[in-house]
Amino acid sequence: MGTHNEEPSVLIVGAGIFGTSTAYHLARKYGDPSRITVLDRTASPPDPAASTDINKIIRADYSSHFYCDLAYEALHAWATWPALRAFYHRTGWIMLDEEGSDLSDRIRQVFSDRGHDPTYDVPISELETHWKGIMRGTQLKGFKNAYWNPEAGWCDAAAATASLMEAAQKYGVKYATDDIKELCLEPGRVRCLRTASGHEYTADQIVLATGAWTSSILSPAEDALQIEDRDRVERQAQAAGVAVAHYKMSNAEMDRLSDMPVVVYGEHGEVIPPPKNCLLKYTNSNTFTNTFRTSSGHEISVPPDRDQRIVSDRLKRETEAMMAHKVIPTFTEGKQAEYWRLCWDARTPTQDWLLCRHPHPGLSNLYLAIGGSFHSYKFLPTAGKYMVNVLSESGNGAEKDRAWGWKKGDAGWRGAHEKTAPKRELRDLEDKDSTYTAKL
Repeated sequence: MGTHNEEPSVLIVGAGIFGTSTAYHLARKYGDPSRITVLDRTASPPDPAASTDINKIIRADYSSHFYCDLAYEALHAWATWPALRAFYHRTGWIMLDEEGSDLSDRIRQVFSDRGHDPTYDVPISELETHWKGIMRGTQLKGFKNAYWNPEAGWCDAAAATASLMEAAQKYGVKYATDDIKELCLEPGRVRCLRTASGHEYTADQIVLATGAWTSSILSPAEDALQIEDRDRVERQAQAAGVAVAHYKMSNAEMDRLSDMPVVVYGEHGEVIPPPKNCLLKYTNSNTFTNTFRTSSGHEISVPPDRDQRIVSDRLKRETEAMMAHKVIPTFTEGKQAEYWRLCWDARTPTQDWLLCRHPHPGLSNLYLAIGGSFHSYKFLPTAGKYMVNVLSESGNGAEKDRAWGWKKGDAGWRGAHEKTAPKRELRDLEDKDSTYTAKL
């Protein structure tokens, strides 16, 4: 980066996975980290954000060599970094493999090609004898076997995000809280970012690490620059959501769950062990989006402008029927979920990240660090390292630059998480008497 007098000032908008990781890695390289500012609506960890969830899965099980290699790099960081290792729990994971699926075979081929395959199958008939019998009562029709990897696990997500941001701030990174109102343009660049309180933030480089909210933030600037639909950020990343239920466990239940691995119920969702707050988490992987027509007539996807802990009865019943009543059901029988939430992420067409400079000549100092696509929390320690290379224009090599660059048409890649594409609208899953708006 050179001396700190040559270091560009950087404004990172969003303190989630990509924003926090970028701030941390940039701070470690800068001679003067006070030239880095992170802006979010709330203090770290941000709320709402995918990174504020109580826990996330940490694993290297990919059918893509590309992301498997990246995941092992991240796993090493989770296990060794002082800022993160206390929040990492290597419990293993069991993935119920559906009849007709070759996913586990493809993952194992990747492990085999790397020279290390830690996995094996647990016969479906033996599941109830493992982990203190917690799988008893799980509905197993349609599954052929259970794929086990002892190297996988989970982390305390909100705490880990906050810890890494705290480490960045100790280096000297500034942190501000405010709502974004608009991007103010001047010829060729973003002059400043104006907030709801009237403050104007300026920087040589502005990074939008704003996840599912990116399209709503950029849309007015895209209007001002008369950018056509095909070239807007909505074509690069779409807001997608899932419903998540959390059930309170008693002390006795926590003891029974003490050996619990992450449980992946085929394509339907997963159950993650309860952390110290005793909440057993069920995710319904049947995604949705929220399409909104702007005043200028463009369709964008954006989370609804309301508390994300408001979940319709219809989505609750679906999640209970698909997951809570089918997977380790003895821990949910006769219970209501302690709380619900919608979890939103930015999903790209190829499920690759979007780490790049915006290609439009009118936005020359604007960068994007988004595209978690429901599989990227595990990369919290390492994703920012690659974004720093984008900001410094050194790049990450041809393969990574192609995967994480702005896409024109078909990128020619198979996705890392292909079946997460939303096929339905949130409005169609709402109760009849509910109303909500999207916010620009």
